[in-house]
Amino acid sequence: MSYIAERRQEEKDRRRAEIVDAAEELYREVGWDAVTMDGVAKSARLSRALVYVYFKDKRDLHLAIAVRALETMQSRFTDASDRAKLGLEKIDAIGRAYLAFGHEFPHYFDACARLEAQVPQVPDDAELDPQEQQCMAIGKRVHDTVVDALVTGQKDGTVRADMGDLQVTSRVLWGFTHGMIQIAMTKDKALARAGISVPEFGQQAIDMIRYMLAAPKS
Repeated sequence: MSYIAERRQEEKDRRRAEIVDAAEELYREVGWDAVTMDGVAKSARLSRALVYVYFKDKRDLHLAIAVRALETMQSRFTDASDRAKLGLEKIDAIGRAYLAFGHEFPHYFDACARLEAQVPQVPDDAELDPQEQQCMAIGKRVHDTVVDALVTGQKDGTVRADMGDLQVTSRVLWGFTHGMIQIAMTKDKALARAGISVPEFGQQAIDMIRYMLAAPKS
């Protein structure tokens, strides 16, 4: 690639990132349902037509944010797992990282939830949007991080050996934790009326995961 071509690509990448940054900021402020392409253009100080050059519609823009969300999640999961030695401790750390992810980046958590609801359930060899493919690839790496931790735990004796298919186990853990985070984010007042704090709710979830996964003591 020539120098001029590289500069042009850098400029395109920079402009695209600016649009996603503007969309993210609006997402945090008003929620995705209230975000419009016109609003993103105004926030990015660009013309509406130029925004459509980079993103064909709002869903395309959502996918770009979902890619960022999943990349952040993957990084958090990997870092959490790497800081622990034993498999069960890795799972514990990943679970806490997921709780922190939902708390620190509620718009990212929402973007991932919307992604799961919107990406079509299609065979692996079907044609997908490049950003959909990217999301699916990152999502697989997220689950692989959890599976690797489970494998480590079975090898070091901290995770029970009769868990069955660990890919399935990873997704069960995801469903359990994802639902718990949604409740913590949307039903905090209901929990408070029951005398339960969000941190207490999260800790109980982590404790239950550990109890379910822990290998029986000999």
